[in-house]
Amino acid sequence: MAVVAVSVCMLVGIVFICEIARRATPKLLSGKRRDCGIYAAEIISTVQLCACAHELKLLSEDAPEIALSLTYVITVVHALTFCGATGNPTATLERYWCDSLGGACALRRTACQFAAAVAAALAMRRAWAFGLSDLHARHERSGFTCASPIANVHLLQAVAVELACAFVVHAAATFTRGVEEKYRVHAVAAVITTVVYAGGSTTGAVFNPALAFSAQFPCSGSTFAKNGLVYWLGPVLGMACSLLLFNKDILAFTAKSTTHKDQNLHAVKKKKRN
Repeated sequence: MAVVAVSVCMLVGIVFICEIARRATPKLLSGKRRDCGIYAAEIISTVQLCACAHELKLLSEDAPEIALSLTYVITVVHALTFCGATGNPTATLERYWCDSLGGACALRRTACQFAAAVAAALAMRRAWAFGLSDLHARHERSGFTCASPIANVHLLQAVAVELACAFVVHAAATFTRGVEEKYRVHAVAAVITTVVYAGGSTTGAVFNPALAFSAQFPCSGSTFAKNGLVYWLGPVLGMACSLLLFNKDILAFTAKSTTHKDQNLHAVKKKKRN
């Protein structure tokens, strides 16, 4: 239980520090462009997400059931504290495809997310080096090494799992948009926790390219190319499938374009007949 207590304290500390940074950012950046505050919030939120994920991933080695329960709790906390940030490149790409973000803004946000993910990994190594628990001390003695969950998993199976995870999560987020926020965060958190339980043993159920770059790419047993296909291509395809199937704006745009083309074709045929 001491290990769990330390991990819980670590999670609380991460959220507390990031929340202080979030609240201090507007004052520190007052008078500067509004974009700076947006990117700063994205960096802080991604650091929070990745740092907590690192701690939960480590805790799952000793107490997987407790780590899974904490996944639900910390997901709710993320949803309530992110303040418009996504911490996920696929979510940023989704906003771009839905025309709620410009291309340059989406690209800069994605760059911030990857930079923050790397920073979170480095920060957690420093924190684990203090050896606050036996789990942290063991991890420090092993040189912070980890084994890739997809080392012995077929590429197509791994891609399919990450695709399915991203599809389910993005679909859940789409279907709950009309739900009151205080209920929506719990619904989406429950879906994410279920997805982590279902796909965690196969790929780690990351469905976040930036988080995967921080938590899975450094692990031994897999190549960069395989990691890229599984943890980058898989989630993007899953998000795209969800977007094309369930997003009303995309469906309306597609239907409108098809109708417009049919009308033009009909007009051309009519002119030829005349």
